[in-house]
Amino acid sequence: MNRIFSGVQPTGNLHLGNYLGAIRNWVRLQASHHCLYCVVDLHAITVPQDPVELRSSTREVAATLLAAGIDARSSIVFTQSQVAAHAELAWIFNCVARLGWLNRMTQFKEKAGKDRENATVGLYAYPTLMAADILLYHATHVPVGEDQKQHLELTRDIAQAFNSMYGVDFFPLVEPIILGTAARVMSLRDGTRKMSKSDPSDQSRINLTDPPEVIAHKIRRAKTDPQPLPESPAGLEGRPEAENLLGIYASLSNITLEQACQQFAGASFSHFKAALTELAVADLAPIAAELNRLLADPGYVEGVLKDGAARARTIADPNLSQVHELIGFLRS
Repeated sequence: MNRIFSGVQPTGNLHLGNYLGAIRNWVRLQASHHCLYCVVDLHAITVPQDPVELRSSTREVAATLLAAGIDARSSIVFTQSQVAAHAELAWIFNCVARLGWLNRMTQFKEKAGKDRENATVGLYAYPTLMAADILLYHATHVPVGEDQKQHLELTRDIAQAFNSMYGVDFFPLVEPIILGTAARVMSLRDGTRKMSKSDPSDQSRINLTDPPEVIAHKIRRAKTDPQPLPESPAGLEGRPEAENLLGIYASLSNITLEQACQQFAGASFSHFKAALTELAVADLAPIAAELNRLLADPGYVEGVLKDGAARARTIADPNLSQVHELIGFLRS
């Protein structure tokens, strides 16, 4: 069976965009792949973190994955820092990757902004740790969005360079899984901006912890325009809020945007929002209820992560030992 690795940062307070863009697809992939889902706390500390908040967010993100349908028995759910081989392989890859490769990474430029001289080395070397995350488990596939394609190409470059340096065919050239059903969910207050935890307005997003009445309130208040809904996606040009809400409906319904337009052609937003609210509550309320139950039992969530880390190490440690052998390290 093909093996998938995917990671999520412990930012906490995951929202509808995270669910439709990634988590729901991760749940579906469990049926056809051996999956490792990692809360990447080593990546999180490339920028300053409050220790108490980091621990809390790590538990919350893990609980969210479980509540959304990730099966910790068939998949492996764990935290990155609990498997030391991630950090060790990342250092080895630092000695394989070329500065020119990392200099081309656009995400560092975006995250560091104009104050690059004060950015951490960790933020700069983030892509080599990402490569280690994937290749440590000999993952064959990684589900990726548009913003991660460049990092996956670097992972392939590093695997190929390592194999060439040591004359082996050890690391696989991982393939992307481009999730055609993944939704790009925008802010409920501004259809030109992605839905984000960092937005100061809680009304801009639907959090996965929101109860039904809050979901309904946010959808009612979502920004729209005065025109009726169009009969085809072509009629959404220049109407980002309408396109966003119809896109959310289509994704939750597992239909195309064109089908959603046909279903509500000529309808008012008040009629459409009532249907969207009913659909969103039916899909998200059970997740919120289970998430809140899990958050009330942090010991259980930590136990799942501890067990997942132990299972991850049974794959990671033998692979790292083979890397030691190939490089020429003395056996421990």
